[in-house]
Amino acid sequence: MEWFTVSGAWLSRLVVQRGLAALYLAGFLAAALQFRALIGERGMLPVPRFVRGLPFWRAPGAFQLHYSDRFFAAWAWAGALLSAAVVAGAADAVPLWTSMVMWAALWVMYLSIVNVGQTWYGFGWESLLLEAGFLAVFLGNARTDPPVLVLWLMRWLLFRVEFGAGLIKIRGDRCWRDLTCLYYHHETQPMPGPLSWFFHRLPRPVHRVEVAANHVAQLVVPLALFTPQPVASVAAGIIILTQLWLVVSGNFAWLNWVTIVLAFAAVDGAGMADALSLPSHAPLPGPPVWYEVLVLAATALVLVLSWWPVRNMLSRQQRMNMSFNAFHLVNTYGAFGSVNRSRYEVVVEGTDADRVGPETVWREYGFKGKPGDVRRVPRQYAPYHLRLDWMMWFAGISPVYAQSWFGPFVERLLVNDRDTLRLLRHNPFPGTPPTHVRARLYLYRFTTWRELRATGAWWHRTPEREFLPPVALRR
Repeated sequence: MEWFTVSGAWLSRLVVQRGLAALYLAGFLAAALQFRALIGERGMLPVPRFVRGLPFWRAPGAFQLHYSDRFFAAWAWAGALLSAAVVAGAADAVPLWTSMVMWAALWVMYLSIVNVGQTWYGFGWESLLLEAGFLAVFLGNARTDPPVLVLWLMRWLLFRVEFGAGLIKIRGDRCWRDLTCLYYHHETQPMPGPLSWFFHRLPRPVHRVEVAANHVAQLVVPLALFTPQPVASVAAGIIILTQLWLVVSGNFAWLNWVTIVLAFAAVDGAGMADALSLPSHAPLPGPPVWYEVLVLAATALVLVLSWWPVRNMLSRQQRMNMSFNAFHLVNTYGAFGSVNRSRYEVVVEGTDADRVGPETVWREYGFKGKPGDVRRVPRQYAPYHLRLDWMMWFAGISPVYAQSWFGPFVERLLVNDRDTLRLLRHNPFPGTPPTHVRARLYLYRFTTWRELRATGAWWHRTPEREFLPPVALRR
């Protein structure tokens, strides 16, 4: 079928697949380096307890069949190695069917992790990476031109990501409609980056322009993804620039990067190659029949499953970041339907005093990404995902978000659990564990220019109330 593939789209395919492989690598590395304290056998939310009595179809994956920390570590590191091999071009150096097996393996391996990750993996970008990774299975390799249908399915995914996010904002917080949300967002977002302070201090008229531009980028521009070239490429370019703006203004794991990668599926690959003065590729042979059948079957599956996210987008009760099936295929997306006006941070402290009283000296634990020390410049971690730091942001919003894991977290601090401490930047008790641990809620705000010059502090914080009273291990 001559219409089946797009001649000259090799560069678009290359960027999309190598980019997704790099993001898989970030996901597997985060899993390998953080899992023991979060979901390991002695973790805060252990996998063995989670899967006990859970039907396989509710969370399909390898860890329903067998779990041990050693097995999980081998699984995650194997995923990281396979991802790195694909980034290096291994999937283009093998036959088409082998390449598809490699991509399918990445999808199954990461799906297995997400489906037992519980609270720590309840983020929209997990599903987004899985859905994009599933489509990449059918995108082919250097042995064939990319299928038209798969490129269009990626545009459809990109459209749902952007348009869904735009709708949730318009339907949600009033500040999106009166263009004032960015008066607060750069300061109250989950994990500010090194430039977030400067973005927050932009003049308010600039913030209003930012919001208006965001509405155009998410509610108008995505419609042009389905138009002929070069309009589709221009739309993709606008989305890429918008996402890069978000990349430099905060830390959103790989959400922005997956969106950027997907946008290249709408870029004219031949035009991009010409613009970069890359040599043209020799014509490739037509795809085998079995491959065409698989692509058609995958397309039919996505079209059928699209009913649920479309219905959700059209609903006045639109939900964001939701999967309608355990395989995380054809999901609904969206972010920041509401924006916090104030930033509350949970500050965790310990003491080695035998008894706690008004004169007790408390020492603060330092986190890698979330605000703590007011003089510490926020760091850039994305696309790497600091899962504990993100959940601490939710805890600051409401203790309800921390009910399942905060108690186990404190218990592990009281014994200087090695795996838990590896998630932190600073442990004030390197020798012996603390006798007591407490948590207090602080109101944080970015300092002004004058305060920054005078004190060197990026944040100003005010104690609000007790989050967790002093606790100790039972003896």
